[in-house]
Amino acid sequence: MILQLKVPKMACSACANTITKAVQTVDSDATVEADLKTKLVTVQTAKSESDVRDAIASAGYPVD
Repeated sequence: MILQLKVPKMACSACANTITKAVQTVDSDATVEADLKTKLVTVQTAKSESDVRDAIASAGYPVD
C-alpha cells in the first residue's frame, strides 16, 4: 500500500530522518520518501494507515 501524508511540521532533513525511523519502527521494510518543499511524506508499507500515522505522530510530527 502507498500512503501520501501531509506533515506540516517537517522542516529539514533531520525531520525527514526522524519520520523515516518512526515509520520503520512499525514496518522495517517500509520505503519512506519525504518532500520538504511540499511537506508530503510518501510511504510504501504493509501496515495500516493508522499505524503509520500514529508512528509519525509519536515522533512529534502530527499528520494532517
